[in-house]
Amino acid sequence: MSFELRTPRELQRDLARRFKTRRLALNLTQEGLAARAGVSWSSLKRFEHTGLIALEALLRLALVLGCLRDFDRVAADDGPGLGRKSLDEILREPKVRQKGRIK
Repeated sequence: MSFELRTPRELQRDLARRFKTRRLALNLTQEGLAARAGVSWSSLKRFEHTGLIALEALLRLALVLGCLRDFDRVAADDGPGLGRKSLDEILREPKVRQKGRIK
């Protein structure tokens, strides 16, 4: 099984980079996007630099950028038994040695 664990901070910054890339692809300025989304320019600027933003403001930006539907999958209930493990289950698994200690 292959998976990637990222910190919430890393996810915030990555999301901010993707939103900025999408904004630029649509040739929108920060001021233009903020005005269309009903979000303050300073909130958008902070989001693009730090990844910090209120959820409602993030959803408004997503609406204007045409990616609001992407949020439908967040915390979706796909039912039990789809091969996913919780973090606790992963941490309880025995560790496999990668190196020997005897020379």
